[in-house]
Amino acid sequence: MLRPERMSKVSVTGSKRVIDDVIEATYEHHSLHVTDYDERYEGFAPGESLDGAETVNERLVTVRSLESILDVEGDEADEARPLDDEELEAELADVRDRVNELNDRQDELKGEIRDREEEIERMEPFADLGIELDLLGGYDSLEVVVGEAKPDAVEAALADADGIDAFEVFAGGDVVAIFARPAEGAEEGVLQDSLVGVDIALLEVPGADASPSDYVAELERERDGLLKDLDEVQAELAAVKEEAAGFLLRAEERLTIEAEKKQAPLSFATTENAFIAEGWVPTETFPDLQTAIADAVGDHAEVEELERASFTPDGDHHTEAVADGGGEREAATDGGHATHGSDDPPVVQDNGGAAGPFEVLVRGFGRPKYSEFDPTLLVFLTFPLMFGFMIGDVGYGVLYAAIGAFLYSRYDGTFRELGAVALWAGGFTILFGIYFGIDVFGYHAYQLLPGDIHWPVDGKGLSPADIDWALSFLVASVLFGLVHLNVGHVLSFVSNYQQHDLKHAMYEGGSWLLILNGAWIWIFSQQLPGPKPEFLFESFSILTFGAVSFAGFPVAVGYAAIAAIVLGIVLLAIGEPPELAEVLAPIVNVISYARIMAVLLAKGGMALAVNLLAFGAYIDDGGDGSFHFIFSADYLAEVQNTADYELVFAGMTTAFNSPESSAIVGILALVAGVVVAVVGHIVVLALGVTSAGIQAVRLEYVEFFGNFYEGGGDSYLPFGYDRRYTAEDD
Repeated sequence: MLRPERMSKVSVTGSKRVIDDVIEATYEHHSLHVTDYDERYEGFAPGESLDGAETVNERLVTVRSLESILDVEGDEADEARPLDDEELEAELADVRDRVNELNDRQDELKGEIRDREEEIERMEPFADLGIELDLLGGYDSLEVVVGEAKPDAVEAALADADGIDAFEVFAGGDVVAIFARPAEGAEEGVLQDSLVGVDIALLEVPGADASPSDYVAELERERDGLLKDLDEVQAELAAVKEEAAGFLLRAEERLTIEAEKKQAPLSFATTENAFIAEGWVPTETFPDLQTAIADAVGDHAEVEELERASFTPDGDHHTEAVADGGGEREAATDGGHATHGSDDPPVVQDNGGAAGPFEVLVRGFGRPKYSEFDPTLLVFLTFPLMFGFMIGDVGYGVLYAAIGAFLYSRYDGTFRELGAVALWAGGFTILFGIYFGIDVFGYHAYQLLPGDIHWPVDGKGLSPADIDWALSFLVASVLFGLVHLNVGHVLSFVSNYQQHDLKHAMYEGGSWLLILNGAWIWIFSQQLPGPKPEFLFESFSILTFGAVSFAGFPVAVGYAAIAAIVLGIVLLAIGEPPELAEVLAPIVNVISYARIMAVLLAKGGMALAVNLLAFGAYIDDGGDGSFHFIFSADYLAEVQNTADYELVFAGMTTAFNSPESSAIVGILALVAGVVVAVVGHIVVLALGVTSAGIQAVRLEYVEFFGNFYEGGGDSYLPFGYDRRYTAEDD
């Protein structure tokens, strides 16, 4: 599972007379990742599409256009069934004619409606003005201007204008009509010139015989009639969609398959009489591909395994020998055919079962290269663990799992994978919630159990009595990071050893292993104990409930750790001198895992704050104990009257719910407290994804992947199609 599926490069060579049958057999087998021919070899040329490709593509464009017009989606088809050429051609012509006619009518109606609305918009200001249109122009001795402006500003400007003898301003709504008599000798257009300093938007007076209000009413009646016609046309289109959606989806799938088959030779190397197709197949499927093509065309085509890719970079995989009859041979490069295309195998991640859905997180960083380790299994083992530890609450875990179950059961593809990830994350959140004292939405449910029961872990280190646990979780986070990074450096060491040799492995992987482990063994040793806090060593006893007592590694081990650090730095200086600038990275990267503890405390603190606001809380044992929630007015009174209890906050549900308060005040306080609790916990639930989820992904991508993983592999895209709406002809 740490390696992708083994791939073999194959060639299919045959006569052009059987190219159709070979394409059909290869397509149905659905395993060959075809490599495009790039014209590098003399005597060969890229192939041409098969006869009929243009017709198929035209039909496919038509079908997709009809689907777009009708807004057809993938869940609107009935059961899969065959679709023959005669049915396809006849029904497609009928649907095309009906849809095009209705769509043209729809476009025409929309255009007419748009014209009416624009005319209404243009006429409405004149209807508000209330003056007949023929009165707004045609004068010899008057100038008239209509526009949107404030009447007071217009009158003030015209009162001071030298070229105006008299004027009158009529207003309606935001529109004004200005009638003015120019002074003797004034130039034409003096009225507009006088309004230059006024904020006015001039309007052109339309030509119409009816009054503005009557004209607007008539336009609105016409628009309403057109809208009714449009509704009828759209109803007819909806009926056509309901009737033809299944056919269009089957037709698209059928034509897509035909188009891919007819365009397949574009990736082949061809001569006048022969063709060669090359590509990659999973090694275990190669014999089946041979058999399928042999059954289709007999000995008119030859299928060869050219290379069996090993997990090394830069094309080294092509040197691996493959079986040839009774003996062995090297990769075929004897000139018998034109080898073309990239030598990099596509990647088929081999992560079935529980780990499979976590490929979505790996692909978020980048699909692994064929020569790299696939980290999906390791992400499966660590991501839910980190997420669950950071949230650690049974209530939130149940909700995360429920969301995951919904996504997993309702969707396919990426959403289904994310649903599976959420299920695992929710499950670990529940487990850690139990570990943290049966934590349910920030409340320790074990306190409700009968008897004097003391849970081994009483919370997350948030209460005064739990500070040692908070420091212990810090140490646990660092130790987890140390193990996590060790795994990454070990994979780097193994990868470099397989790809190069032991020397390169020591330089690029072993050096960091020595520095990483040497540094942290020294930190956990008794060498120079003064600066090292006691909780580094006491945490082991706390985390193991006293089963393990650890006082630190002996001083001799500390000196050995220093020697390991020095050796690692020397190896790094010899093999990778530029990386000496990052010599402190093993310490810094491990400390980065302290964010696990930080998010744990932050999310626990947020849940605690929500409950405190809603229900109130107190501390027992004179302030040295843990938080307890109040929930009721009677309990609040008991807390306030008990000397050993320290009230932290009375809580919204209890602070006003006292005998002196009215029933209405008590109900409002109760409702407000419940609303705060529900909304607050929803916010904490959402922030769990954006904080715990993102931080866990960050630790995977940056600290962990950065040691051994680059990504950027090619996707495996086999020649073929997974039918959904059509079935093979009987």
